[in-house]
Amino acid sequence: MSPVAELPEATETATHATPDAQPATSAAPAPEADAHAAVPAEAAQSPRALLKHLQQQFVAFRNCLPLAIGIDKQVLARLPGLNRKTMRAALGIHTGSMRYLRAMEKATVRYDLDGNPGAEVTDTHRLHAKELLQERFKKEADRKKAEREAAAQVEADRKRQEKLQQLASKFAKR
Repeated sequence: MSPVAELPEATETATHATPDAQPATSAAPAPEADAHAAVPAEAAQSPRALLKHLQQQFVAFRNCLPLAIGIDKQVLARLPGLNRKTMRAALGIHTGSMRYLRAMEKATVRYDLDGNPGAEVTDTHRLHAKELLQERFKKEADRKKAEREAAAQVEADRKRQEKLQQLASKFAKR
């Protein structure tokens, strides 16, 4: 599997396994003062760290809700001074995750950072999420099939070599 295809799953599992992510899962929205807090230096440098920060601070990221169109502008308004390139990379990781795509596939409404419903999710966007998921599943199935075929080839080569060794030893005795 390519490193790019591994990114969403790694992010998805990392956000569920970290102990410091658990306090952020409370049902209450983040206080307004915290929403305008400065981004930690680590989060400002790394898209994954920034994504973790966004998940801790904002309900829409934490609950993997379908994001409103233009959510990047909302994030920049709440976290001034944020590097746009890092933020876009973090958004790409989030919106490319299996969890997000599954949510988008079934969604009817988009949400802002605080989890308030907004515009509807179009059929085009739902279909796009479904196609991306199908493409990922197909790639994964193809990769597993190739692995099985490679393993079968290695086993066949091993057996062939073993047979040749047996024949060689048999005729060497005569």
